Amino acid sequence: MSTDPLRAVPVLVPDAGPRLDYYLVLPPLGDRDAATTVDGIVIEEFTRHHDFTTTGLDSAGWTPKAGWCSSAALSRGMRADPEVLARVVPTSRREAETVYRALGGEQLPDEWVLRTRFLDHQPIATAPPLRLGPAQAPAGFHERRVYCVLFAGDLRAEQVASLRTAWRTPAGGTSTAAASGRLDRGADQITWDLRRVGGSLGWGLDVTVLLSTDAAEAVGSTLTDLTNVLREHCLIPVTTERFS
Repeated sequence: MSTDPLRAVPVLVPDAGPRLDYYLVLPPLGDRDAATTVDGIVIEEFTRHHDFTTTGLDSAGWTPKAGWCSSAALSRGMRADPEVLARVVPTSRREAETVYRALGGEQLPDEWVLRTRFLDHQPIATAPPLRLGPAQAPAGFHERRVYCVLFAGDLRAEQVASLRTAWRTPAGGTSTAAASGRLDRGADQITWDLRRVGGSLGWGLDVTVLLSTDAAEAVGSTLTDLTNVLREHCLIPVTTERFS
């Protein structure tokens, strides 16, 4: 199977190494007008263990008045406070560059420079992987991993339908997942299921990886691609946990 099911919707393809995540911050709903549609920009980057689970979050914000400043409180709020979440929109670097210039910021710095703007590192608690499912990998594979990527935000029905089409989710069946997909990378197999978590609080992407080779880097790139696909659908990543 090719990677087409994964890339059938827009993703951010890295030029060299991990890319930063960009967000536009909108004015409060009652303060929005045609002249001021964006208050500022937030940039973020997760720090990770060698197995790609999340250990922390670095972030920085920029507004025309304050320049570069700490966005730690905003980063926390956009994952926990519905009112803050409603003001934050995931975007691409290209769009962030356009907004930055429109707000008087000239040229948006390169990403290695932007990383020097990070002021507050927010640790994210981690624990050894919990064991969910069988301890042994199926025949033909030497390792089984289960990840869950948690997201804040919500998806409209048409966005779920778009994901189902892009990921070639089988019609019918008994799965409780809103959308699911599968990717074979050589002899390795990766499957995923998107489901609601906490009622209407957010979404979880359960990713099962069956490795028959030592190419574990495919795990990280696939988790990144899937996360970026969901960011393109306006979900905000919260953390990546591992359960086996």
